[in-house]
Amino acid sequence: MLGPKQEAQGALFYEFSIEDHVPQDHLLRSIDRFVDLTEIRAYLAEFYSHTGRPSVDPELLIRMLLVGYCFGIRSERRLCEEVHLNLAYRWFCRLDLSDRVPDHSTFSKNRHGRFRDSELLRHLFETTVARCITEGLVSGQRMAVDASLIEADANKQKSTPKEDWDASAINATDAPRAVREYLDTLDEAAFGAASEVQPKFTSHSDPASQWTAARKGPAFFSYSDNYLIDTDHGVILDVEPTRSIRQAEVGSTKTMLTRVKDKFGLVPDWMIADTAYGSGPMLGWLVDRKIDPYIPVIDKAGRPDGTWTRTDFDWDAENDQYICPEGHALKQFRRNYSDPNRGPTGKG
Repeated sequence: MLGPKQEAQGALFYEFSIEDHVPQDHLLRSIDRFVDLTEIRAYLAEFYSHTGRPSVDPELLIRMLLVGYCFGIRSERRLCEEVHLNLAYRWFCRLDLSDRVPDHSTFSKNRHGRFRDSELLRHLFETTVARCITEGLVSGQRMAVDASLIEADANKQKSTPKEDWDASAINATDAPRAVREYLDTLDEAAFGAASEVQPKFTSHSDPASQWTAARKGPAFFSYSDNYLIDTDHGVILDVEPTRSIRQAEVGSTKTMLTRVKDKFGLVPDWMIADTAYGSGPMLGWLVDRKIDPYIPVIDKAGRPDGTWTRTDFDWDAENDQYICPEGHALKQFRRNYSDPNRGPTGKG
């Protein structure tokens, strides 16, 4: 039998519990058991004024950011809308049905101001790593390092070729925030000072980003998020952002290893990485610190012009000479000079 038509009817009173409407197997329930943000207010106390209107609870902002990271919500405006509508998000953020969700502009003010000045996000990260160490999830003996590309929100159509780019001509007073930040990082090893090579294009809106084709496809503006990982349980011990160039990524490894040693007293027995980290200076730096590198060495013996490389020659130990692929001996002198001044110099 066809039932009655469903129509919305307002009620004077509701008995409603968000707790009862969040499934027990929901991802946020699993995360909530391990989230401890009780120290945030004390950590940020000196960054708030003693007068004025009461601020938005910083723990609420961090919980909302965690929701965004876990569910891939990159827009702060959309994050606020989703938390407003989703009961599970409200439950995780400790918001009741009648509680107002902060405006999206609050995130921008705090992320680029109070959170950055206090290094709150790094404090939370290192607190989590310390907890993993306490729980026995980190041995600190076996580590790996790698970088992930993060595409920058920059358009190639609004960029300048390297031959036309002049950073000294930028007026820092009138420049956008991203450009001012770029000027501030020109001397940092992870960004401007990582390499003297200028990128093919420089973005107007985000000049600190790197023009790269590292994915073997169409080039784009990006950053690199570098990870130092304890391989026992896959725990990330440290992170460091850089431009997407090899010199900066390799340099970040030294920064991260030094930081985990100073912060947690961890020095690995060996390190795993791909060929990009196999340069002589990097391998020497690891060996000097008694860290065994399990890293392929960068081989530059190959020649792009098709000529023979040193590996193509065979060593003839009996006659103390090399033999070329065509069977001829590689001689030090082609002929004996009657005039010694015409022969090779003492340096060969």
